[in-house]
Formats: sequence, C-alpha cells, structure tokens
Amino acid sequence: MSSLSAAAVWPCVIETPRLILRPAQLTDVPAFTRLWTDDDVRRFLGGPVAEDQLATYQQKFASRPNLFTVVTRQDAVTLGSVSIDPKSRFDGRREVSYSFLPEHWGQGYAREAVTAVVSWAFDHIPSDDPSIIAVTQEANSRSRRLLEAIGMRPIGSFIEWDAPQTMYSTQRKDLRAGL
Repeated sequence: MSSLSAAAVWPCVIETPRLILRPAQLTDVPAFTRLWTDDDVRRFLGGPVAEDQLATYQQKFASRPNLFTVVTRQDAVTLGSVSIDPKSRFDGRREVSYSFLPEHWGQGYAREAVTAVVSWAFDHIPSDDPSIIAVTQEANSRSRRLLEAIGMRPIGSFIEWDAPQTMYSTQRKDLRAGL
C-alpha cells in the first residue's frame, strides 16, 4: 500500500488529449442537476433523484473529494462527471462511478475520462486491494461495453433497484488506454 494519503493529492486536475477533469465546483450545479434528474442518464441508476433531495445534492457535491467534472479542452463544455470512492460500500474497495449528459454519448469522452481517473486512482488513492471496481446495471449495455473496453472484467452480480447489477474489476496491468 502506498504511504500517500488521498487528501495529499486532492484537489487535482487531470488532462487528457480532449478533456480536462477538474474538481466539481458550485458553478457546475446546472450540469450536475441535469445528471441527477435526466431520465436517460438515470435510467440504470434507480431513476432521477427525488425533488426533495435535490437541494442536499446541490449543496454537498462541490465539496466531495475525488469528484471530477469532465469538460472539453477546446471550449470547456461540461460533459459529465467521474468519481472515485476510496472506500466503497463493497468491502471498502476503490470504486469508479460516472455519468455523462446524453448529447455527449457515443463520442468516446466517457471512455477517455474513466480511463484517466482510474489510472490516477491507481497512483494516488491508496488501497490494500490492487483492483478498482465499477458497478453497472446488467441491462446497461453501453456502460458494460465501456468498462470492458478499458480492461475491466465482470466479477460478480447482485440485485439493486429491483434489477440485476454487474460488478466489474480491473488492476493496473489490465487497464487499457481510453483514447
């Protein structure tokens, strides 16, 4: 396990050829609100966030460590978000999560951003477990393809939100370039 603490490297900015991944900030409220309430984005995530919970989400997201807003390098358009939970509910393993606005789907942005954040997490988020996991609904074929394209493999399944979920895992040696 690395002796570096996650707090020692946050906040940070990650740059890829097309993207800038920066800490979420209050100016991102409109884009994040769309991520939380859009029916298409939330289709496989238990549905849109309830109206009575939105204010709490809006107040707390910008202070959350390891939550990146993904924007284009060229014109700073917000595409979505990627986060790493250093100690997830799944046996305390590091978990990557992501969501992108529908108008940016199918352009490789999510793959590029998720690969960059997972790579960053291997270097900067200490863990006794050599892997990073992700969970997606079995029916979410786009997300499953993305995870498999970056080198993640299914390692288990369970039911959540009344639907089958698949857990994926990757180790540093299996991570593929997201470009």
